[in-house]
Amino acid sequence: MERNPVILVHGINDTGAVFNKMATFLKKEGWSVYTLDMIPNNGDVVLENLARQVAKYISTTFAPDEPIDIVGFSMGGLISRYYIQRLGGIFRTQKFITISSPHNGTVVAYASERPGCVQMRPDSLFIKDLNSDVEMLKQLNFTSIWTPYDLMIVPPNSSVLPFGNEVIIPALTHPWILTDIRTIKTVAEALQAPLSPISANSGLPKIASE
Repeated sequence: MERNPVILVHGINDTGAVFNKMATFLKKEGWSVYTLDMIPNNGDVVLENLARQVAKYISTTFAPDEPIDIVGFSMGGLISRYYIQRLGGIFRTQKFITISSPHNGTVVAYASERPGCVQMRPDSLFIKDLNSDVEMLKQLNFTSIWTPYDLMIVPPNSSVLPFGNEVIIPALTHPWILTDIRTIKTVAEALQAPLSPISANSGLPKIASE
């Protein structure tokens, strides 16, 4: 099976190195994996600016007509959504996976006045704008992975969108979900799934087992 290159988009206060365990696994399974370091990574700039860094990286790394798959962790899921929904990424992204991303905001973001953090509040204009036409993501194979024990994404089910494939990984902390082997295997399964429309409201979420 021909596989698209996979771009891994990190979250706040992280670098691409946060994906090392996942990237190593995916490479061994045959994927070409790419990470980038967004600067600054601490919320000091608006998320649109970081999404433009992602867009530039993709446009300079891959041919214009080459399809890609994207995995976004935490804030990286929102950055990836802006790239997909606002910067033309919808035309080349085929599979999109988010891991503990605050699609509907997180109340933890009220603790900071940094511009990027303010945008992750539940009532932010940024969140409202992305969710105003979130239905366009139905064009992709979309998967949301999250943990009910997340203390960074509050409430934790803010990581859920009302369509696509939802997988609950009962990791005990926000960072741990990224390195949990169940998460990594779920990402691999989602990346190798056949390209077909994923029906909305496809039943109860799957809870990953050992």
